[in-house]
Amino acid sequence: MIRSSHRWALALIAATALAGASGSALAKDPNLGRNLAATCANCHGTNGNAVPGSGLDALAGTPRDKLLQKLNDFKTGVKPATIMHQISKGYTDEQLSLIADYFAAQK
Repeated sequence: MIRSSHRWALALIAATALAGASGSALAKDPNLGRNLAATCANCHGTNGNAVPGSGLDALAGTPRDKLLQKLNDFKTGVKPATIMHQISKGYTDEQLSLIADYFAAQK
C-alpha cells in the first residue's frame, strides 16, 4: 500500500511532468499561434483582416503590445465587451501572446 506522503509526491511529480509537457508543446509547434488565431476569423476576418464597415477591429498588422494589452484588458474585465471578455478568459497568457504575435505579423 502507498503511504499518503508518497501519494502526494507522486501527484506532484505527475503534475510537474504534465506542466512541462504542455509548455514544451507550445514552444515546438510553429503553427500554434496561427491555429489559435483561426478562431478569431469568425468576427475579425481571415488573418485578422476585418470586413470594412463591419464595425469590428482589424487585427492584422496591429502592434503586438497593443493587441496583448487589449486581450489582457478584456480578460481582466478592465475593457468592457459583449463577448471578448469571455473568449479571452479561455486562453492562457502564453496562448494570448502567441495570438498577438501572429496578428502583428500579418499584412
